[in-house]
Amino acid sequence: MAICVSGSHTLFVNSSNLKTVAVLSREKKMRVQYDLKQGQSRNFHELPSGLSMEVIVQKGAKKNTNFEYPPLVFVHGSYHAAWCWAEHWLPFFSSSGHDCYAISLLGQGESDSPPDSVAGTLQTHARDVADFICRNIGSPPVLVGHSFGGLIIQYYISNLGSDELKDLYPKLKGAVLVCSVPPSGNSGIVWRYIFSKPIVAFKVTRSLAAKAFQTSLSLCRETFFSATMEDHVVRRYQELMKESSRMPLFDLRKLNASLPVPSVPNCPFEILVLGAKDDFIVDAEGLKETAKFYGVPPVCVDAIAHDMMLDVSWEKGAEVIFSWLNGSEK
Repeated sequence: MAICVSGSHTLFVNSSNLKTVAVLSREKKMRVQYDLKQGQSRNFHELPSGLSMEVIVQKGAKKNTNFEYPPLVFVHGSYHAAWCWAEHWLPFFSSSGHDCYAISLLGQGESDSPPDSVAGTLQTHARDVADFICRNIGSPPVLVGHSFGGLIIQYYISNLGSDELKDLYPKLKGAVLVCSVPPSGNSGIVWRYIFSKPIVAFKVTRSLAAKAFQTSLSLCRETFFSATMEDHVVRRYQELMKESSRMPLFDLRKLNASLPVPSVPNCPFEILVLGAKDDFIVDAEGLKETAKFYGVPPVCVDAIAHDMMLDVSWEKGAEVIFSWLNGSEK
């Protein structure tokens, strides 16, 4: 069952064809709302647990060609939700012909929260993404993950190589890891910063672990965006990020104890490892680690920060992915 929200009403719809079957009200989770753009809808996918995940959908523009346009499923990282993709990248890729689906993981955005102190684990988040794909997407999609969302996708990929679990995880057309946490987790990055960039290490810890980005405009900009982003834009995203994460995405101690993610020899699809030259969170070594793990060359975009999909030059990363999609689909 999926659920579609329009105005002040919630429409429960059949996930296979999105037909309306009932009308109910749904309490909003975020006090600061993200207004959808033209052509976007806010749906809710009901998981086997009974909890529902927010999904912002933007269908692809019809193209008069025999070219294949795989659906794109976007997975956010910490302190973000589906809205971060809806701002720029959903309009960009849908206009190119791709059906686009941006998920808010449990406990984030307008999704329901589990009865725990954290939103989930690598296993539960990856399984939730797999359940959504299994019940809503008709052909193998390309998964696009940012930061910790990229790590969730890496875990999803690792399950495709397991004889016991692969039937629970639908096949993929490809995967894009955007400024992703590497397969060993973020501990290596933290230790490198402590020894080589202690001031940066302090700022990153203060910004993310202590959530100082929520109250400091300058630190929010330095953590996620380019220096040229205007104050009013940073402030808008800052408010949305504050409201997006009602609970931590992971228990980081338990997460790091479960890493690295298992490798997948002879991965049957293409993987793009995409980084940002001005990334304040994931360093160049982290980008190289992820690329080496999958046996692909890393692509690093100049003059763009960690939140590549929201940054001033957001189209730079989108165009790299678009070119990669064209090449991988030939």
